[in-house]
Amino acid sequence: MEERKFVDFKKGEYRVKEFIKESLGRGKASKVIMEYTPVGEKVVVFTNKPGYIIGKQGAKINELTVRLKKNFKLENPHIEIAEIPNPDLDAQTVADEIALALERFGNVRFKAITYKYLQRVMSSKAQGVEIRVSGKLPGERAKTWRFSQGYLKKTGESSRVVDRAKAVAQTKSGIIGVKVSILPPDAPIHDQIIIDDNMKNKIKQNLSDLDVKNEEISRKESEKKAKKETQKKDKKEKETQKKSKAKRGLDEDGNDKNS
Repeated sequence: MEERKFVDFKKGEYRVKEFIKESLGRGKASKVIMEYTPVGEKVVVFTNKPGYIIGKQGAKINELTVRLKKNFKLENPHIEIAEIPNPDLDAQTVADEIALALERFGNVRFKAITYKYLQRVMSSKAQGVEIRVSGKLPGERAKTWRFSQGYLKKTGESSRVVDRAKAVAQTKSGIIGVKVSILPPDAPIHDQIIIDDNMKNKIKQNLSDLDVKNEEISRKESEKKAKKETQKKDKKEKETQKKSKAKRGLDEDGNDKNS
């Protein structure tokens, strides 16, 4: 019984969220969160167009509040607007804009539209992005096209930080599905190694000092080797001269031994 109540409660919450998104218009609200307080229901709407949603002197917000009370029997709904800092890093906003562009320009230009938003997301310093469009593109047979760039986790714990969203475009040739996955620039990656700049500079300095030390050792070894070669050469020359004098019957000073 309790499970049934919980399911019905979540269904009602989902209907409220979808109603708010449809009322504001597609592409206007990225995400809707509902919180329950002792004084009423708190509805947080995330958007990249806060001025449009609020309306002149809060007219749209007031109208939406009245409709929520009437249609869903909410006691005291309070709507708050949260602005999205960078819409190009919000998966739902990007998916909605791609769907709207496909409806406006048609499915013939789907590649140009998709690549445009792919570059916009990567220009916003995202670590990675993947866009999938499915439908009759560009012919009569349904097909899925995948566009991606950068680094994107698909499985494991790190995949939870990937922002995912879906949208639907209704074109003349049929319905086109859009899926967007974005890995934000500040998302923590467990298998990513980050080296501190001070430590990096210290390692570079140590390597530089080590190179200088190795060069000094190599120089000394070369000098020592050259000195040995010179001594060996001088010794060989002396022995050769000594043998030559001995053959001619001369002593070490060059005097004749028989005189």
